[in-house]
Amino acid sequence: MKSTRVVPPDGGYGWVVVTSAFFIMGLTAAVLKNFGLFFLDIQSHFGVLTSTTSWITATTIATFHLGAPAASALTLLFSQRAVIIVGGLLSASGMLLASLDLGLPCLYLTMGILQGIGISFSWVPANSMVSHYFAQWRPIAYAIASSGECVFAIMFSPFFQWLIEMYGWQGALLIIGGLQLNLCVCGALMRPLETTQSPIQKTKGDAEDDAAVLAPKRTVIFQCSLLRKPELLFYILFAIFAAAGFFIPPVFLVPFANSLGMDDYWPASILSVLALADLAGRLICGWIANMRLLRNLQLLTMLVTLLGVVLLLLPISHNYWVILVFSSLYGFLFGCVVAIHVTSIVDIVTLEGFDSGLGLFMMFRSIGGFTGLPAAGWLVDETKDYSSAFYLSGLCLISSAVFIVLVDRLIQRKKANEGEVYQVIGQQEE
Repeated sequence: MKSTRVVPPDGGYGWVVVTSAFFIMGLTAAVLKNFGLFFLDIQSHFGVLTSTTSWITATTIATFHLGAPAASALTLLFSQRAVIIVGGLLSASGMLLASLDLGLPCLYLTMGILQGIGISFSWVPANSMVSHYFAQWRPIAYAIASSGECVFAIMFSPFFQWLIEMYGWQGALLIIGGLQLNLCVCGALMRPLETTQSPIQKTKGDAEDDAAVLAPKRTVIFQCSLLRKPELLFYILFAIFAAAGFFIPPVFLVPFANSLGMDDYWPASILSVLALADLAGRLICGWIANMRLLRNLQLLTMLVTLLGVVLLLLPISHNYWVILVFSSLYGFLFGCVVAIHVTSIVDIVTLEGFDSGLGLFMMFRSIGGFTGLPAAGWLVDETKDYSSAFYLSGLCLISSAVFIVLVDRLIQRKKANEGEVYQVIGQQEE
């Protein structure tokens, strides 16, 4: 009898997939990361509070995460290629409609919901493709793919600022929407991974196993049962607290710098330097993770804690160069965290459960993404000081590290118990 299995090639066409994912990260996450450049213009245009304006980005982030389970389920039903192309069309439509300036509520719908769903439908399948095409080289492959977010963010910061000055924020959104149509091209390059057939020996009682092995991949159902795993539940709690702090600095760095009297291009330069440091962090941490010097979760705990400390220290000084140094440290550590926090899901639910695990992880992470930014905006309105937003971000990240420790201990305890079981079985056989 022959079984149908998907074998990660760890190379070959996989590098085309990585390149395509690199551009997808740039045209989705890098665009979202630079939403802060539009913050003050939109706030001034509609004459609303900081917290009201922050709901636009919060809606995008929340929809991006909430759409992840749907993106994972559609990937299982159809293919990563089809879902990414649909995501590209939705992202571009969101920006194009937002450029029409139909009112603030419409921005929540277009720049928020449509853009968020489009990003989710592009970002999630791209991550899935990289994880399925690579096994041994998965950490470094994912680090290279995710670095597209940084490379594009470096270019987009001054480019978006120039677009805003030349064409206004509405014209800038129109051009960005046109750029995001290239997501459809990237999706077309995502060739589904070919399956290989290998002979297996049939034994008594294997009927059920045979049925599971021979079932086509498209019949796999989204696995909500993964929520029964306590280690995944703790990792989701980490995701919620981390997301509450993750998205605050990129949005509030530009207004914070402007509040100190800096010219428009100085804050944009901070975002570019931050993105450059982010790139270095992803590549270096991906390389370190591939060396297996530490467990991924051990490394993640240290990085998230340091990230929180840096954010607590960032607003203390109002000097441009000091802010630039702390922003660089934030960018580097953020890049390190991003390089391993998604691939760590494989350590928790295995590769077979990765698509569903990623969808659940992203869906619940939306709670933090949706509440963190408005909470930071409310604090800024109440205190009249942007520093409070960074303090909130740092505390959320330090709190999230506690849950990673719990996940790591649960996994190590489970491995130890399995090792004892195998040892007992071995002794009985002897």
